Amino acid sequence: MSLRVVHLKTEYVVNPLGLDEKKPRLFWRLDSTERGAAQSAYRVLVASSREALDRHEGDQWDSGKVASSSQIQIEYDGKPLVSEGCYYWKVQVWDGADLPSDWSETAFWTMGLLDRGEWKAGWIGRKTEANVQMQPSPYVRKSFAVEGKIQRATAYATALGLYELRVNGEKVGDLFAPGFTDYDKRVQVQTYDVTRLLTEGDNAVGAVLGDGWYCGTVGFLGDKVYGERPFFLLQIHIELADGTKRIVATDSSWRTNRGPLQYSDMIKGEAYDARLELDGWDRPGFDDSGWEQPDVRPGYNGLLTASIEPPVRITETLKPISVRRTESGSYIYDMGQNMVGWTEVKIRGERGRKVTLSHAEMLNPDGSLYLDNLRVAVQQDHYVLKGEGEESYEPRFTFHGFRYVELIGYPGEADLETIVGKVIHSDTPRTGRLQTNDEMVNKLYSNIVWGQRGNFLSVPTDCPQRDERLGWTGDAQIFARTASYNMDVSRFFTKFMWDMIDAQQPSGAFTDVAPDAGWIRHKMWSTRLNWFAPDNAGWGDAGVVIPWTLYLMYGDTRILDTHYEAMVRWVEYLKANTNELVRPDYANYGDWLSIDADTPKEVLATAYFAYSAKLLSRIAGVLGRTEDEAHYDALFRDIAAAFRRAFVDEEGRIHGETQTVYVLALQFELLDGRVRELAIARLVDNIRARGNRLSTGFLGVGYLLPSLTDNGQLDVAYTLLTQEAFPSWMYSIKHGATTIWERWDGWTEHNGFQTPSMNSFNHYSLGSVGEWMFRYMAGLEADPAQPGFRRAIVRPLPGGRLTEAKAEYESLYGVLSTDWKLSPDGRFRLNVRVPAGATAAVFVPGADVRMDGQPVSGAGESSAIEIGSGEYVFESHISSTGV
Repeated sequence: MSLRVVHLKTEYVVNPLGLDEKKPRLFWRLDSTERGAAQSAYRVLVASSREALDRHEGDQWDSGKVASSSQIQIEYDGKPLVSEGCYYWKVQVWDGADLPSDWSETAFWTMGLLDRGEWKAGWIGRKTEANVQMQPSPYVRKSFAVEGKIQRATAYATALGLYELRVNGEKVGDLFAPGFTDYDKRVQVQTYDVTRLLTEGDNAVGAVLGDGWYCGTVGFLGDKVYGERPFFLLQIHIELADGTKRIVATDSSWRTNRGPLQYSDMIKGEAYDARLELDGWDRPGFDDSGWEQPDVRPGYNGLLTASIEPPVRITETLKPISVRRTESGSYIYDMGQNMVGWTEVKIRGERGRKVTLSHAEMLNPDGSLYLDNLRVAVQQDHYVLKGEGEESYEPRFTFHGFRYVELIGYPGEADLETIVGKVIHSDTPRTGRLQTNDEMVNKLYSNIVWGQRGNFLSVPTDCPQRDERLGWTGDAQIFARTASYNMDVSRFFTKFMWDMIDAQQPSGAFTDVAPDAGWIRHKMWSTRLNWFAPDNAGWGDAGVVIPWTLYLMYGDTRILDTHYEAMVRWVEYLKANTNELVRPDYANYGDWLSIDADTPKEVLATAYFAYSAKLLSRIAGVLGRTEDEAHYDALFRDIAAAFRRAFVDEEGRIHGETQTVYVLALQFELLDGRVRELAIARLVDNIRARGNRLSTGFLGVGYLLPSLTDNGQLDVAYTLLTQEAFPSWMYSIKHGATTIWERWDGWTEHNGFQTPSMNSFNHYSLGSVGEWMFRYMAGLEADPAQPGFRRAIVRPLPGGRLTEAKAEYESLYGVLSTDWKLSPDGRFRLNVRVPAGATAAVFVPGADVRMDGQPVSGAGESSAIEIGSGEYVFESHISSTGV
C-alpha cells in the first residue's frame, strides 16, 4: 500500500483541548511517493479511551468505510460529546486500487465545559487603589492540598482583562490570554492540561492580571471601555486515581495583593519595580496572611466560549545590528527590522536604579527617536533594579511597534549583547514562501510577511505602534487572501468573524472595526471627525469577503453556513439603503489613502454592493440554497446594470476616472462588451499618463494588478510591481523599509515625514499585492469548485524583469509548489509539486509544451494539463513577442 495517513488535526489544530464545538471537524494528509496518489475511501474511529482505540473499537463513532476522497472538514457524526470528554481517533484509507492503508497514529481532542451551570468559580479581582491613575497589576493566589494520586488535572481559565497563570512556580499558557473580544458579548476560555504540574500534597496556583483591552487603553478610544478593572476566572478539575474528583476554583477564599508590576497598558507601556518582587508567591508554603481578600464580581452576562484564535506567542528573537551612545548618555539600538513585541534587557546595577526602554519605528534626521507618529501612545517600559547581581527584564502585558530602541539610565557600558528583541504575534504558522531572481521583489514579499506578523495579534490590527491597534474590517478583507497564503489564518479569521458578528448592528450593517470597542459611539459623537456614516463600503463587506476567502483557501463550508443569515442581513441592508440600486456617497473612508486620486464614494459603494451580492449568490450555491443563489445573482446583475447607467458612459469613461473606479468595475465584473474594452484602455492610459505609476488606496490596490492581468495587461502589472519612483512599493524599499508603510508618502525625499497624526510604518493593507504574487506571478490558485486546493489551478505568468520565481503553499493537503525559470533564449521550465490526495490543472505559457520531456499536444496557456499528485517538469518556448 502506497498511502500513509499523517498529520491529523481536529478543528485545524493538533490535539486541541477544551473544544465546545459539538461536531468537530477532522483533517488528515496523505503521504506517498507515487504519482497520482489518491484516497478512494476512509474509515474514522473515535473512542473514549486510547485502549479501546488500540483494539480498533470506535465506541463513540465508527464511520464505516466511506467512499470518498475527502480528507478535510470531515464532520464528527458519532455519539453526543460530553463536557470534559477526551476523545481518541484514527483513520484508515483506501487507495485507487481499493487497498487499505495502515491505521494512522492516534490523535485526540478534549471538550471543555459545555454548560454554564458547570462553572462554579467566581470572578475575582482587587479593589482599585485610591489616587492612582494607572493601577498596579493584581496578583492572586490560592494554596490547596491534594490527597491521593493525580490521574488528570485540567485548568479552565479566562479573564476580563489579561492573565498569566502560574501553577507551583511554573508559567502556564501563552501571551495576552484570553484575547481581544467584545467583552459585553463573549470572552474566550483557555484549557490547559496541568496534570504534570500538580503533586500529591501541597500545591499553589496563582495569576497576575493585566488591564489589556478590557479596562486598559484601547486605541484612541481611551481606557475602561468595557470595565474599570480586571477580573480572573479559574477552575481546576482534578481526577484522582481512585475516581475521586475535586474542583479548585476562584472564590473569596483566594488572596490578592499588589506586586512589582506597577502598571501595564497595551498603549502606554509598563513599569516594573523589582524591589517589590514577591519571592515564592506562586509556590506552596508562601505566607499570604498579609494579603487581602479578593473582590468577587457578582457575575458575567456574556458568553463563555472555547478559545478559537491561535495563541499569541514569541515566535522569534532578534539581536540588534548596531548600537551608538548619544550625547545624553543613552544608547540607541537598531534592530535591523521593524518588528512588534518588546525588548528584553540584562542589567547589573545598584538597587533603585531606574532603566527605561523607549521604542520607535524611525529616527529623526538628528538621529533621535521619531516619536511624533505615536500620538498619545507611550512605547516605554520602565524597570527599577533590585540590585542583586545580573537582572533580566521583559514586559508582560504590553507590546510595541519598533525598529529602534533607546536604552536610558543604563548603568555601565551597554553593548550588542545587552538587549534582544522578542517578536510576538498570533501564532499562525507560515504556510507560504516566495522567492524570485529580483532582490527588491523578494524584499517586498518579506515586508508583506513582516507587516502581517506585526499586525495579526488577536485581531488584524491596522498598526502596532500608535494609539490605535484596532481591527479595521476593510483592511482585513482586502488583505485576507494574501494573509491566507502567507500563514495558516483559518482559526484567526474564524474568530475575527465572531468579532464582526458580535458588532453587527440591528440594521444589518457590519462595522468599521471589530471588536467595536466603542468606535461607533465615538465616531457618531465626534463633531471633530464629522464621520457619521452608518456603514462603510469595503469595510462592512468584510462580513462576506472573509468567509468566502476561508472557503476558497480551506474548503470551510461551516463558516458560510454559520454566518449565512448575517451576510444576508448585510446585503439586504445595503439594498434597502439605495436609490434604484445605487448606493449613497456618505462613506467616511472611500479608497483610503489613495495618492492624488479622489474616487467618488458612491461609485465605490455601489461596486462593493454588487460584489457582496455576487459573493452571496456563490455562497448560497455552495450551501445548496438554489433559490437564494438565483435571487442574489439576479440582484448582482441588476446592480451592475444600475452601476453602468449611473456611472459609465458609452466611451467606457467611469465617473471619477480614477484607477480605482476602473479596477473595481473590471474586477467585480460590472462591465461588458465594448465598454469593458474601452475601460481597460482608460485604466492603462491613466497609469501611463502618471509615468507608469499607481494612485490606488487601500481598496483599489489589492485588485489593481489582478484586474490588469485578467484583462490582458500583464506587462503593465509587472511595470507597476517593479516601479521604483514615487509612489510605488519599491520606493519605500529603496529608502530602507522593512515592513509595508501605511501610506505611499509616509516619507519622501522631498517632504520628509508625512503628517504625524496618521503615519504608521507598519501597516499591511498596501501589501495586498502579495495575493497577485502567489496567484499570478507564481501561479498558485484555488479552484472554487474544489476548494482548499483539492484541485489547484497552476498558471504561472512570467513577465517584466523577472526570470525566475518559486513559491510554495502548505495547503491542508500538503505542500503545493511551483518553480519557474525563463532563459534569455525564451526557454521556459516549470517544476510543479502536488501533494498526495490533490490534483492540479496546469496551464503552461508558451508553445511546444512538454511534460517530463514528452510533447503534450494541445497544451498551452488556454488549455489545461490535468495532473495528480507528485513532481512534474514542464517545458515550453516563449517568444520575445509573446506566444
